[in-house]
Amino acid sequence: MHMTQGLRLSWKIAVFAVLASLLSGCGINTIPTYDEQVKSAWAQVENQYQRRADLIPNLVETVKGYAKQEQDTLTAVIEARAKATSIQVDASTLNDPQKLQQFDQAQQQLSGALSRLMVVSERYPDLKSNQNFMALQSQLEGTENRIAVARRDFIASVERYNTEIRTFPGSIWHKIFYSDLPVRENFKATTPNADQAPKVNFNQ
Repeated sequence: MHMTQGLRLSWKIAVFAVLASLLSGCGINTIPTYDEQVKSAWAQVENQYQRRADLIPNLVETVKGYAKQEQDTLTAVIEARAKATSIQVDASTLNDPQKLQQFDQAQQQLSGALSRLMVVSERYPDLKSNQNFMALQSQLEGTENRIAVARRDFIASVERYNTEIRTFPGSIWHKIFYSDLPVRENFKATTPNADQAPKVNFNQ
């Protein structure tokens, strides 16, 4: 009797192992894998935008020291930064298209305000030659480039995920096992050339 029970247990384990192998090989794990990649790509977008936000106070203070009369431009940057950082986002934002759009629009407004600030710097040779300003300008330029890359990677990961859950056989697994995972909203260009990093280095 013990031998019979042992054979049954071995048979169940073998069947389970075969089923698990078949399921893993047919793409059942692809959807959660792609979903995690979307979240990871989104975290990089957030990280780069936060890095830019952290640079702005020092940049504004440096410009203010040489161009106090450009108060309107400085205020526009400060207000745009405040608006962009006031929108609290996390992985759950990916399930809220309206909030994702608000976040994106606020970041684009900040990009525009920063671009105008850098244009203003052209009027002040002493500011352009200031070492602190030059360092901040270089860091900002690098950050804008990283933002563009992070956005591109996020867009690609969302496209890959959405395609998987809307095409066969992923659509089957989605209906059976992952119906709680929605089609993801992607970034949309809300301003001309929004997919390109703003030009922040105006040194000729």
